[in-house]
Amino acid sequence: MLTEYKGLTVAELAELRRQMKEIGGEYKVVKNTLISIAAKDTPYEKANSFFTGPTGIAFGYNDVVDLTKKVLDFSNKYEKFKIKSGIIDGQLCTIEDIKAISTLPSRQTLLAILCGAFQAPISKLAILLSSTINQFAYALEALKNKKEQTGGN
Repeated sequence: MLTEYKGLTVAELAELRRQMKEIGGEYKVVKNTLISIAAKDTPYEKANSFFTGPTGIAFGYNDVVDLTKKVLDFSNKYEKFKIKSGIIDGQLCTIEDIKAISTLPSRQTLLAILCGAFQAPISKLAILLSSTINQFAYALEALKNKKEQTGGN
């Protein structure tokens, strides 16, 4: 995610870097000419128009949703910190796109939902089979009790 950090103190940038590290990401201050050269002939070249002014880049290596949430929270906390744009999965994203992504559940939550969806039919089948066996056992028990009451025939 490309950001403008103009006016932030060293301590504030250190706080942002610490927050990025917590989620498995990084925040780097970059020179526009160097980032422009590095982005040439890559999907990141789309963001060339944003390589102006003081530029920082937030890198996310794990969950993009966590990254967007942290960066948006930081930009809400510090007015001097502004989000310019982002590149997510090779697509140039606007600030509105980034805000929309931040509202999604995290990767871990989505995986838990998926596991629950896979587990539900199996659990229902196990309960159904268990109840069938239990009903059969109760029927045998009732039959045994009835035979004992009638004299064993």
